[in-house]
Amino acid sequence: MAHAVAPRLTKVPEIRAGDTVVVLAGKDAGKRGEVKRVERPALVGQPYRVVVEGLNLAKRHTKPRPKMNQNDRTPQMQQGGIIEKPMGVPIGRVMLVCPRCDHPTRIRHLQLETGARVRACGHCGQAVEVKGA
Repeated sequence: MAHAVAPRLTKVPEIRAGDTVVVLAGKDAGKRGEVKRVERPALVGQPYRVVVEGLNLAKRHTKPRPKMNQNDRTPQMQQGGIIEKPMGVPIGRVMLVCPRCDHPTRIRHLQLETGARVRACGHCGQAVEVKGA
């Protein structure tokens, strides 16, 4: 009888808000953008997702509807139309772009003299950012 192996939880993602990334796969492959936020997976075993500004846009068609607030006597109309909303991209489909050498790169770790660990570019070896700075 085989035992079911629980999926391993991933460690904290190495791509953070404010990083510039390039999309590796999908309809926006090859495009660059800035990460707005990193979303945690809803279920165990699913990947982290990153929301990249201007990429992976979904269109939502909305009707004009009355919007009531508790302190309003007359309802305000919510505008209808087509709204473009950026959706999350799985973190495995994006790669960090080094701000110094401008190449998509894998992330290495360096330990500074102070003992702090920082993310570093795999090509040029320069620190991408210093934690807490």
